[in-house]
Formats: sequence, C-alpha cells, structure tokens
Amino acid sequence: MPLPPAQKSLLVSLSGPSSSGKTTLARLLRDLLPNTFILHEDDFYKPESLLPFRSGHRDWDCPEAIDLPALTNALTYIKSTGEFPPFINSKEDQNTLGACPASPSHINLAKAIIASSSLHSLLKHAKICILDGFLLYSQAEEFKPILELIDVKLFLLASEEKAVARRKARDGYVTLEGFWKDPEGYVEEVVWPNYVEQHGYLFVDGDVKRGRLDRKVLEREGILAMGDGHGHGEGFGEVLVWAVGEVVNRLEGFLGGEGGRGENEGE
Repeated sequence: MPLPPAQKSLLVSLSGPSSSGKTTLARLLRDLLPNTFILHEDDFYKPESLLPFRSGHRDWDCPEAIDLPALTNALTYIKSTGEFPPFINSKEDQNTLGACPASPSHINLAKAIIASSSLHSLLKHAKICILDGFLLYSQAEEFKPILELIDVKLFLLASEEKAVARRKARDGYVTLEGFWKDPEGYVEEVVWPNYVEQHGYLFVDGDVKRGRLDRKVLEREGILAMGDGHGHGEGFGEVLVWAVGEVVNRLEGFLGGEGGRGENEGE
C-alpha cells in the first residue's frame, strides 16, 4: 500500500522487554538509514508522584505510567510534518548505553542491504521515525490510537534471565525529577511481571517463559519478530541485519507502491 499523500513520515516501532536492545537498535537504525530520527516512549513518563505502586515500588513499567495522549499527539505531528516535535524535550538520549554489540561485519551487511535498496531516492519524499518503547504493543484500550499510527512494528525478545541481568547492570535513568535507579527487587517484582501481563497474548498459550511466539497472532496484529522466539537465541548482530531487512522491505512497499510517490514525482 503506498504512502498517503498527506503523510510526511513513516513510523517504525521497536518494542519488547526492558533491556532487549531496543534503544541500541534504534540508534543504529538512525545512523544507518537515511532521513531517520528517534522518538522515545520514555520521554512521555508522567511525573513520579503520579505513578501507581506495585509490590511496594513506584511502577515505571505499566501503561498508567505513560502520558499516552501526549505520545499520540507527538506521533500525529510527526506523521503530518515529518519533523521531530518542537514541544518534546528528550531526556532519553541522556541515558548511557554500553559498547555497540553488533560486529563490524554485521554493520557492513546492514549497510549493504540499505545501499542495494531504493530508499535513498524514495526518502526524498518522507522521513523515518523510529519509535522506541517497552509497551507499544500492549492490548490496553488506551494504546489503540498509537498502534493505528504505526506503519512497521518490530518486536524484540530477551529471556527473563538476560533481561534481568542487563537491567541490573545499568547505572539508572534520567527522569523529569532527576535520576532513577532501580531499587532492590524492582526488576523481578515489577518490570518482568508487567512485561508478561502486557505481552502474553503474543506467545503460544500465553507462556512467555517458554518463549514460543504465536505466529497467527503476530500476523493478525501486523507485528514482525525474528524466528519463533523459542530460546531467544539470536545475537544482536543478527537482529540488526533482520531489522534492517524488514524495514527496507516494508518501506519500499509504502514509498514505491503503485500510486505512491515515485523518484521523479514532484521534483
């Protein structure tokens, strides 16, 4: 389906459990893909005093923690203008990430996929926005307006053991009020249970721990994921190459489809 004439930006979402590599992948995609910028769901947290409690902790990892109308407003602005919203002051990019986990060979392969595509010429007419968020595919009613705006939905995976270990290794997070560091037990009692509750529908029999993705559900929801999810065994380099391939294929369809805006139109 070609891009609607009024749409100036294509929205590509990256979602999955905390510490599954979403922000790292988003930054790499931004650096590799032409005309690309990032919008972080984390920049739409409500003030800490408004967050609900779970297991005695302020819960930063539930749908109620995000200002969803503000996020919807920002995405609508991006799709209609192709620009980053001037009313958003991003704090997420102040959070540190570790060394790039993709090897030079995987990065070069991703570059080759992009170079062999038609994106550079097609993206004269639109930009790409990478939406990075941990809760984007929640079935909560409040997320429906957001899901309807997204053009390409990518889902990353991580086992509970890896996600917990990676999250605990982080320094903390820049917030509206200053800085947040996970208290003892927060990941096991809040982060992972929230992920399971919000994403169980994507797995066979709702069994997130076993990790086998329900392909029928993914197809129905228009969500793309690598492999069958079982074992969460893919390395980050393979995930990068997969993500680039999916984005290129989907965006070429949007931008270059019959009736879409071709390379010479409007010049």
